Amino acid sequence: MSPWLTVVGIGEDGFKGLGKNARRALLGASRIIGGQRQLDLLPVCIRGERQLWPSPFSLAPVLERHGEPVCVLASGDPMFFGVGASLTRQVPAEQMLVLPAPSSCSLAAARMGWPLQEVVTLSVVARPVAALNAHLFSGVRLLVLSNDGQSPAAIAALLRERGFGRSRLSVLEHLGGDAERRIDGVASNWTAEVADLNVIAIECIAEPHTPRLSRLAGLPDSAFQHDGQLTKRDVRAITLARLAPTPGELLWDVGAGSGSIGIEWMRAHPSCRALAIEADDGRQLLIEHNRDALGVPGLQLIRGSAPQALAGLESPDAIFIGGGVTRDGVLDTCWAALKPGGRLIANAVTLQSEMTLMAWREQHGGELTRIHIAQAQPLGEFDSWRQALPITLLDVTKPLDA
Repeated sequence: MSPWLTVVGIGEDGFKGLGKNARRALLGASRIIGGQRQLDLLPVCIRGERQLWPSPFSLAPVLERHGEPVCVLASGDPMFFGVGASLTRQVPAEQMLVLPAPSSCSLAAARMGWPLQEVVTLSVVARPVAALNAHLFSGVRLLVLSNDGQSPAAIAALLRERGFGRSRLSVLEHLGGDAERRIDGVASNWTAEVADLNVIAIECIAEPHTPRLSRLAGLPDSAFQHDGQLTKRDVRAITLARLAPTPGELLWDVGAGSGSIGIEWMRAHPSCRALAIEADDGRQLLIEHNRDALGVPGLQLIRGSAPQALAGLESPDAIFIGGGVTRDGVLDTCWAALKPGGRLIANAVTLQSEMTLMAWREQHGGELTRIHIAQAQPLGEFDSWRQALPITLLDVTKPLDA
């Protein structure tokens, strides 16, 4: 079956900047769907009926025309944070032809002289600005697709708040068009007014005393707001090593406390997802603060207690149980929901929870590990080792044929 849907990427240079195939597709389309800005770039010789995307946004106008010669107009590269990526989840690849123009980030990298493969590309188009927090490291270069003209000021404020006020910003407006303009500045004193259509280039520079927050497991405890219900740094690093997050996987963080395990799971890779299950109202607020401050606003908070709150949730690739293992049905419900080949890690502090893990291991197998951690602390004029409460860790993988 030949493609009935053509997705055309168009730049600020409009119709004159399109290739032969894109022009032919637009001239032959019975209907052209896009945003007002893209549609306004078309000349009068394009006879197809023009249709704006609905608000709220929906792909229905395209999908309802299945089989007709339809064109969708998109900015730049439709597969780069664009509508093309959404359409590929609804339309088979053999029924769709994508004709990209250079993406705004490709143009921005060219203007800045930055090798694109060495740059982190992000979007805050209809996304929280807090997502940038996971990518702030001194020396890193970011290219950020703006939501509107207010985005640069919001990002500059975030950089100042996170200890990156010395970072250099370049806002590139209307890339590839006659109105193209570049505005340079520093986050600490950014005041410029910019056009809605812009890309922000950021060279991250940390203040001297800004905390180092690695993407590796084991952030300092001070990186989290908590009420004491927190998987401490060294135990957290050991736990996450056992959970072994890989791209695209989903974690259930059961009895999430301050959300530290789910947050560090998501920081491991941009496509990692996590559900934090927590019943306490105060801790829910802590989770919401921590996930934004550490750059994973997509962490989903499930308000309730296990096992009841687990009903109907998407099956996970891994589960961490940080509290409530003695509650009836928690371990069994988690085990039943876990995907075959998935990992379940449970930590216990009390004798009762340890006995629960030992009994459950007799039935399902797995590995038990006792973690002892001591820290040097003052004792009078000298120092002595202060032993933290020992942690019993259960690590079990669900059989593939379960």
